[in-house]
Order: sequence, then C-alpha cells, then structure tokens
Amino acid sequence: MFEGAYVALATSFKDGKVDEETYQNLIEFAIAGGIDGIVPCGCTGEAATLTHEEQMRLMKFTVEVVRGRVKVLAGSGSNSTQEALALTREAKKSGCDGALLITPYYNKPTQEGLFRHYQTIARGADIPICLYNVPGRTGISIHPETVARLSEISQIVAIKEASGSLDQVSHILRLCDITVVSGDDPLTLPMMVIGAKGVISVAANIVPSDVANLVHAARDGQWERARKLHYKLWPLCKALFLETNPIPVKTSMKLLGLINGELRLPLCEAQDATVEKLKKALEAYGLEVPVA
Repeated sequence: MFEGAYVALATSFKDGKVDEETYQNLIEFAIAGGIDGIVPCGCTGEAATLTHEEQMRLMKFTVEVVRGRVKVLAGSGSNSTQEALALTREAKKSGCDGALLITPYYNKPTQEGLFRHYQTIARGADIPICLYNVPGRTGISIHPETVARLSEISQIVAIKEASGSLDQVSHILRLCDITVVSGDDPLTLPMMVIGAKGVISVAANIVPSDVANLVHAARDGQWERARKLHYKLWPLCKALFLETNPIPVKTSMKLLGLINGELRLPLCEAQDATVEKLKKALEAYGLEVPVA
C-alpha cells in the first residue's frame, strides 16, 4: 500500500487563510500529471502552522476533490501522542486512505518511546499508517530495528524515509518487508534500485508527470528510462532545497503561476539570490517562467 508517486502537496494561502479554490486546482494538476496519491497537511503543506480546524478541513476537502481517483495519505503527526491520535482518527473519519505520521519532534523520545507512540496510535485509529522518518527536521531517527518491530503491527504498512541514508533503507529492508518510499526527491531512483516502492515528492508540485514517469519506469524495470528522468530531475530537485522546504517550491510555483506563493510565519519569502537561481533552474528544465 502507498506505492507509487505521491505529491507532498503545498498549501495555498490567500490573505492568511487557506485558499481552497487554488488548492483544488493543485490537486487536479497533480492528478492530471499521473500522480498516484495526494498528501495533504505534511511538512511541505506547512502543517506546523495549520490550526487543527484547518488541518481537518483540508483532509476532508482533499478527499472530496479526489473522489477516489487516487489515494489520499493525510499528514496527522504530532509530538503529542494523544494529539496525533485525535488527528489520525479525523483522517479516518474524513475518508482518507491512510495517515502519514512524522516522528515526535522536540521531545526526543527513546526508541521504546517511539515504538509506544506509534503502537498507541495504531491501536486507537483503524487506518493504514505510514511512518515518517525525517531526522533533519525532528532531531530524532527511527532505528531500523524499531521499524521492524513496528512493521509487525497490522496497521503500520509503510515508511517515508527522508534520512538521506541508503544504509538506513538497506537496513530496514533487510530486517522486514515494510513498504519504503523515498522522502528525498534526489534519492528516489537510488532508493528504488535497492527496494523502495515510490516517493512522496516535493518536486511533483511543479513537474508531476516526470516524477510519476520516473517512479513508474523504475517499478516496471525500465531502468534506462528511469535513469534519464532521474538526471533530468536532479538539478531541479536540488534547487528546490536551496532554502527550507517549502520556501523554494512555493516560490517556484509562484513563478510558474500556480499559486501566489504566500507562506506563513515563521517561514518567509525566499532571498532574491534564491529566486534568481530558481528561475534559472526552471528555465533550464524547460519550464516557461512568465515575465512579471
């Protein structure tokens, strides 16, 4: 479950509020590009600054817009186990296909604490769960042995690995058969070579068809085609992390006319030098950047 190319959808804002009309357009753009799933309310969606009401509304709204055409994997994690459980139950109530749960940030739990956190949520919310390991943001990493323990819980079916470590992925897949998906766009193909099944992609916000085509080619064993797409995407993917995600991708989406680029504090607009680099990266990719 949760194999393929998923987009970590950016949240569109207008005058400080969620812009649902534009958000719907972003969902349709991703689906038209061949994406297999939508991930609302993740890190790229600025979940940390969404209110609980906004987060629950976006879960339901995404399901309503998608209408079963692709999977919906909603971000519902928190550094509070009870808060994460409540949000995960809302994901289930909203009709989402699954819940994406980031490791608890700031608390820095032990591996046993991580196990109990996820075990409690899995037992209390009847929905497929995808773990999310991104130590660069949370300050803690799920050890492969802990992932293997968690994989024995029936509701825990996948892990989004954004540690940047192929060793981590190799160790996980050596210990258990949980579905691994990439959380790092530049590493999607290398991770799929060693057994990952797809990606939850930032780049898919602007080039969904190429991200989907890469994943589908690798899945089907069309390695030469996958390699060509990897090397086409690689410079753009690197540019999308010139500053903290989602600043560069939302800036790029603004440059391409997809959104207005509004962010919520403490995130702010990209530096001028970053904007120029993003323009060059988009144009080098072959995307048309309208003249302002």
